Amino acid sequence: MKRIKHIFLILSVCMASSCSYLDIVPDMITTIEDNAFSMRSQAEKFFFTCYSYLPPAGMFNEDPALLGGDEIWLSPDYTGAETPRSLAIGDQRSNNPFFNYWRGANGGKALYRGISDCNIFLANIGRVYDITDEERNRWIAEVEVIKTWLHFYLIRMYGPVPIKDVNLDVQDDTETTHVFRNTMDECVEYCISSIDATINRNYLMITAENQATQLGRITRGVALAMKAKMLVTFASPLFNGNTDYIGLTDKRGIEIFNPNKSEAEKAELWARAAQACKDAVYFYNNPELGTAELYRFTGTQFGDISEQTRLKLSIRGSLVERWNREVLWADSRSWPTTYQLQAYPRDFSANQAQSQVTSRNNFAVPLKIVNQFHTKNGVPMNEDKTWNYNERFTPRIAGLDQLYYLQTGERTAGMFFDREPRLYASVGFDRGIWFGHGSTSETAQAPHARSGEFTQNTIQHSWNMTGMWPKKPLHWLTVCSSVSTVTYTTYPFPYFRLPDIYLMYAEALNEAYDTPEAREEAIHYIDIVRERAGLPGVAYSWSNYSSDPDKYQRQSGLRDIVRQETLIEFVFEGHRFWDIRRWKTAMTEYNKPITGWNYDASDPVEYYSERWIYTRKFTPKEYFWPIEDEEILRNKNTLQNYGW
Repeated sequence: MKRIKHIFLILSVCMASSCSYLDIVPDMITTIEDNAFSMRSQAEKFFFTCYSYLPPAGMFNEDPALLGGDEIWLSPDYTGAETPRSLAIGDQRSNNPFFNYWRGANGGKALYRGISDCNIFLANIGRVYDITDEERNRWIAEVEVIKTWLHFYLIRMYGPVPIKDVNLDVQDDTETTHVFRNTMDECVEYCISSIDATINRNYLMITAENQATQLGRITRGVALAMKAKMLVTFASPLFNGNTDYIGLTDKRGIEIFNPNKSEAEKAELWARAAQACKDAVYFYNNPELGTAELYRFTGTQFGDISEQTRLKLSIRGSLVERWNREVLWADSRSWPTTYQLQAYPRDFSANQAQSQVTSRNNFAVPLKIVNQFHTKNGVPMNEDKTWNYNERFTPRIAGLDQLYYLQTGERTAGMFFDREPRLYASVGFDRGIWFGHGSTSETAQAPHARSGEFTQNTIQHSWNMTGMWPKKPLHWLTVCSSVSTVTYTTYPFPYFRLPDIYLMYAEALNEAYDTPEAREEAIHYIDIVRERAGLPGVAYSWSNYSSDPDKYQRQSGLRDIVRQETLIEFVFEGHRFWDIRRWKTAMTEYNKPITGWNYDASDPVEYYSERWIYTRKFTPKEYFWPIEDEEILRNKNTLQNYGW
């Protein structure tokens, strides 16, 4: 039997043998068998090396989903995020792609190298002598899940990719090493069958048994959530019978996207997704398994605070309170600091404004993102027949009825009145109450962002382009001093929160079964999420307040409802970037202009006028990443994606 050799390869060897980054395990003198698997302590290092390839969450220069879309906009003077900014403005290219996760360049991890390391681990862990069978089996199960997830991440980025279930040897012939991309259906079946096999062997931890050392590890519940996420993605229009790429055929004459699917076949994949979501929901609602619950702020450190403030802290805390019971899986490597700092307004008080030198304030929220939040009645603001949509830009004076949301007696835009609590918890804006960060007042602290005021843009390295801030990822105990000192309260950034599986389940039910019974169950899980957000249920809200009162009773209408609920609930968490792609709505969403307030104005009427910033031209080819030109030259069997 051939021995599996060291994974890393000098570039000259790679070029001489015409190898690909995805398929070679070179013949080296020093073998992994001689060191990495000689004893448990060495094997454990390799085990965590496999974890290190997981794409990060909450790290905007390594995760395209945070700043690479349209949810947060950057000042061109901010020099800390050139790669995501280039992706956001549509400057992706095939000669040196941004966030190249295929090869591992320009902000991307080398996921195929990670898959190779997983294969090496799985082939050699049996040789370690000083490890119990229970621990060995657990490690194997976790690495199998990692390997599957890395394949999924590549599929989500590139569409169908070559499946690398085993490593090839450098001595294999060119025909063997120059692999083709698998078809979309083959990719789906590989991912689901692989994770099913691992789950069914029951070697994964039920929950983290030692929170000091095991939080962030893959448990049975995490694997079930992963399976749900994969199937919901694969069942979505971008992957499930997508006819946009008809004719994308490789040298074998095979259409890799499998576009010719009947409606019944598409619905069948949604049904599989619904079952996967149901399994995850059952697991996390079973007291004997992985009980989870929606986060509620119950702290007493702020004294007897209002229900409105407590609700806002519950919404923010679902993301920023570390390892709360709503967080199903978080990235234990990512404890956001810069993300918080750049979401922090220039200043909260006039006596600090001129002395502040910290580069912060550069993450801005476009108006179109603010527009997606509901009114207080739980329906979109352009549907609420009791809400004055036409006067949304007209300044109004805030009264006591807005006490915990807007500064009483101050003028702000009509669009900030009578909106849902998630808006006030997630977005900061001129005259909008911002609790915490050194202040315990529930009503006093707010940005004053008009020209001549203390939060106004005055320093190029601290420039907010829209006059609105992503408040949600900023922990309320993080504090910037008057000069440059920052005291962070950090948290591991979540991959999955409990509302994720609830809303995925609702979406999959509605898509798989166009029946009143399925819609009723779907609405039940949407309403669980809405109730924590301080909103009435879907049926009540639409029946009483919407200009389209029957919307929730139609499959297409409920589709819009659950999608908007998903965008709101996971705002600034990196979900929108992937969701509007899988739904095939990116052509609409990305081509809406980026706009904000007229921050040079001091008069409220002039300030609250919509100011154009940027318009992107998103085209169908941008749904998927380009495969780097060098990879295409290296392996002539690799089919480039459409348009690149």
